[in-house]
Amino acid sequence: MQDTKRLSRLTAILLQLQTKRVSNASELAEKFSVSKRTIYRDIKALEQAGVPICTEEGKGYSLVEGYTIPPVMFTESEANALITAQRLILQNKDSSFIKEYTEAINKVKSVLKNHTKDKANLLSDRIQFRYNLENDKTSNYLSTLQLAITNNFLCEIEYSTLETDKVTQRKIEPFALYSTQENWLLIAFCRLRNEFRAFRLDKIQKLEVLNQSFDSHDMTLQEYFEECKRKYLESLLSPDKPLT
Repeated sequence: MQDTKRLSRLTAILLQLQTKRVSNASELAEKFSVSKRTIYRDIKALEQAGVPICTEEGKGYSLVEGYTIPPVMFTESEANALITAQRLILQNKDSSFIKEYTEAINKVKSVLKNHTKDKANLLSDRIQFRYNLENDKTSNYLSTLQLAITNNFLCEIEYSTLETDKVTQRKIEPFALYSTQENWLLIAFCRLRNEFRAFRLDKIQKLEVLNQSFDSHDMTLQEYFEECKRKYLESLLSPDKPLT
């Protein structure tokens, strides 16, 4: 029983190393509810089994670039969870996001065992969500902006303001994305306004990713929200001060 549990943990650690660039011992120990000493032994066992693991001093462990493991076999419950998520995502109003996720799910389905695949397809036909019935897509830029965020690409947009519908041209440094019930919003540093702004994707009339990069912003999304909260509270105390 103990050997089975360890084998399962070793496999899970290997999957974790494949899906995340760097994982440290403390993180792995917490994830698998074992001691860091146990994680050290597990990493050594994987190395002895021929898995090329790099140890980055002060950071953690990673797999050697280019090393991959065979596709995992999903359980029926895991496949069902992915199918359910797909039905939710099909209600999203960004068509590029739907396209990318659908293609990803098709790749996942390709590694399912035949009987699991049949059941997953059956479940897909038996799940439906009734909101957004008109299926009106309001944007097509989510996938492009995701790449711009992760690669620090400068973008140029034509944006229709919410207040006046006036279209302005701006260069922006994409920072983060978040979703409301109806719309995706982009948080970006606007070079026209010289500050961070939130842009609704459905108000972006045109988007071009420029062949320029920018320095990554030394800020977390949570810190951004905290700063927004601080500005909002300041505006309540100083009504004459405009809220940006």
